[in-house]
Amino acid sequence: MALRVSRRSDIRDARASRGRSGLRAAAASLLLLAATACQRGEFEALTYNVAGLPQGISASNPDAFIPLIGPLLNDYDLVLLQESFRTPEPNSIAPLRLYHELLEAASRHPYKSMPKPVPLGSDPNRPTALLSDGVNRFSRFPFAPVMRIQWSDCFGGANEPGDGDCLGQKGFSVARTYVAPGVSIDVYNLHGEAGGGPEDQRLRSDNMVELAAGILAYSAGRAVIVGGDFNLHTDRPLDSAQFQTLLDATGLIDACDYLACTEQVGSIDKFLFRSGRDVVVVPRSFHFEVETFVSPQGEPLSDHDPLHVRFAWFAPQKR
Repeated sequence: MALRVSRRSDIRDARASRGRSGLRAAAASLLLLAATACQRGEFEALTYNVAGLPQGISASNPDAFIPLIGPLLNDYDLVLLQESFRTPEPNSIAPLRLYHELLEAASRHPYKSMPKPVPLGSDPNRPTALLSDGVNRFSRFPFAPVMRIQWSDCFGGANEPGDGDCLGQKGFSVARTYVAPGVSIDVYNLHGEAGGGPEDQRLRSDNMVELAAGILAYSAGRAVIVGGDFNLHTDRPLDSAQFQTLLDATGLIDACDYLACTEQVGSIDKFLFRSGRDVVVVPRSFHFEVETFVSPQGEPLSDHDPLHVRFAWFAPQKR
């Protein structure tokens, strides 16, 4: 799958052709389906950066909190995780402890992504990377093999400026997900470049271009949901402009904007969506689950709030 575009003009052309008509297109699709016989359904989706870096490096307390997170994920039909890495076996760098296997063991979802192995410096394209991408998913719906795409560049290693992004293989993944027989949605999961310096800002802009290129290449004309940790504060002008590049190029709509939400506007954790030729996707509710994902003492279980969106889908009735 060719997911990388070499010219930003490709994205500019897509933006010009789409404009800002995503909300109008979604409304028109719903009106069209309302007049036809269709099959329909709803599902609960969650995106959550679980702060699963090793204890002492993580911004949270994963030794104590990851075991608490696992059972709570079972209340959702589709779970997109970031910073969730599986401990290597055999663990040649003991006592390093990662945590994804604890979430897997607690999950009752029948479909789970196969985590990318941690490279421990073996990736020739990023020899500084010790950790993998950390983007994984659990689902009640079957999905095709997950495709993972690493960002083309990064900034920051050990004992260097930046937020250490070159110590991992950050990027995005996509899997065609079958919400009903013959009805599929392309679901993307991502973790964007972190940090607040000029180089971080440049790379986050590149992230949006690369993600847009992937969606244009793989999901042309198809329904799409994108969730994850964008590391974009969209209440800030530069971040908002970079985010808008993605929306304009792909026709995606921010679920928060669609529902006119007031919860943590500008949050870096987001769900985006668009309808396709034969499937309409619409968010029904939007909520950060800050009351649920807490310890018995009331502490947040991660340095990110888990975002829950209920999606509805509609598709023409098959004859």
